[in-house]
Amino acid sequence: MNLKQKIKQIKYIKNTPVLETERLILRPITPKDAEEAFVWLSDEKVNKFMPYNLYKNIDEVLHWINVILPNDNNFHWGIVLKANNLLIGSCSIGPDKKQAGAWGFGYNIRSDYWNKGLTTEATKRMIEFAYNEQGIKDFVSNHAVDNPASGRVMEKCGLVFDHYSEYSTFDKTETFKAKFYKMHLE
Repeated sequence: MNLKQKIKQIKYIKNTPVLETERLILRPITPKDAEEAFVWLSDEKVNKFMPYNLYKNIDEVLHWINVILPNDNNFHWGIVLKANNLLIGSCSIGPDKKQAGAWGFGYNIRSDYWNKGLTTEATKRMIEFAYNEQGIKDFVSNHAVDNPASGRVMEKCGLVFDHYSEYSTFDKTETFKAKFYKMHLE
């Protein structure tokens, strides 16, 4: 079965709105995005501090899009450049599993688009959506200590350092020392 046939088999429904920023469109990820998403999901530089394993093929990406994304409580978006309609990453926000009432968020972006302020721009828009449209006032996030660039995104979005702890990959094969951040909006 080829990729187009696999995509046609997938029924993907998610009530995620399209959001815009100055340079970006945040839109739901669909199975048609699998090949572009594979670019960052299979990149060892992007994956180095992520909780998921490195993706090895398009079928794993389709599984993520078809099974994982629609079945959690988060809002997920693809990060698309307005200038050329290129999907360069993904981001999500939703209820934090450990801190009642707070929402956590995450992001990843192709390494060739790092250090351009795009992740910060997308994250600020997610927080604005959660605050204005969902009534959320408390936000949390974390990053590996060895990944300070992610911490700078959190700080630029208004979060402040709260404590050190750690997190592990989903398969528990690796644990990272981490910095945890929080923010309360009135």
